[in-house]
Amino acid sequence: MCEILERGDEERAPLAPLRQQRCPHGKERYFCRECGGGTFCTHGRKRYYCRECGGGAFCTHGLNRYTCKECGGKGTCGHGRLRTACKECGGGSVCKHGRTRRTRCKECGGGSVCKHGQLRSKCLDCGGSAMCSHGRQRYTCKECGSKGICGHGRQRAQCKECGGGGICEHVQVRRECRTCNLALTTVCAHGRKHQCKACGGKPIKNAAAEQQSVDATVAAVAEVGDGPGLAAGDAMIITADAL
Repeated sequence: MCEILERGDEERAPLAPLRQQRCPHGKERYFCRECGGGTFCTHGRKRYYCRECGGGAFCTHGLNRYTCKECGGKGTCGHGRLRTACKECGGGSVCKHGRTRRTRCKECGGGSVCKHGQLRSKCLDCGGSAMCSHGRQRYTCKECGSKGICGHGRQRAQCKECGGGGICEHVQVRRECRTCNLALTTVCAHGRKHQCKACGGKPIKNAAAEQQSVDATVAAVAEVGDGPGLAAGDAMIITADAL
């Protein structure tokens, strides 16, 4: 009798650990959301990536630990940018045309660009996932009750009462503020503002940045010039070098 029991134990296949056993959905039980796998928290997210549960993927600043600049995350380079999107470091997501997202470059035939020349996720003809049934972007559709709309019925980023990220310190839309965006008031060599086709748009922004740097230099020289250690001629030389 004992020999029969021992023979039966030898023929029986050993069971896999509980977390590796397959559930009725064909997944490992530990990683199955429908079966309440242990890797998922009560909010329906992976426990490691849940901010509310204090997941290990987030640092003390509330940001992703891998891409947090203050924590010196491995995903950031010495220039303070994402390593994969840094042109100077030769990031892997930068294409030969200088665009930081290779998948969104039309000339490179990026996978995110559809046959209509638009982002695949935002193309109405392709039925992009970012478009709702009303023909708008899902994130900013009021009828869909999206997260991009605040309680005042405005886009959350441009709502002054909610303190949206698109509002600057002068209580203006950031991209339309003439104080924050000097490119709106700077005139290029062709006498145009904003975007000049002959300049390609960017030279205007570069000129605005240079003008801002020169203004800061002149202000610093003026402060030093009030003291006894700097003559008026020296101040003029420093200002000329800055220009």
